[in-house]
Amino acid sequence: MSGVARISGQQDGDGLLIKLGEAVRALRKARGLSQEALADAAGIDRSHMGKIERGERNVTIMNIARIASALNAKPSDILGAAGL
Repeated sequence: MSGVARISGQQDGDGLLIKLGEAVRALRKARGLSQEALADAAGIDRSHMGKIERGERNVTIMNIARIASALNAKPSDILGAAGL
């Protein structure tokens, strides 16, 4: 694959998922959490969390809310950090 995430048969040409994943990763690391610890706290499978951080998964608003809660943040903090 050319480094562009696929979304339900379409490509993420704008890189939105990659930006979102990078924001999640940065916030997670800033809070000193492992990917596994964040996934557990958010109730998301660790391998799915890895795909989110790599921009390989289209993230639902529910999962953004779960991740934000696990990071003691608001969904808007994650979206803002991603420049969205």
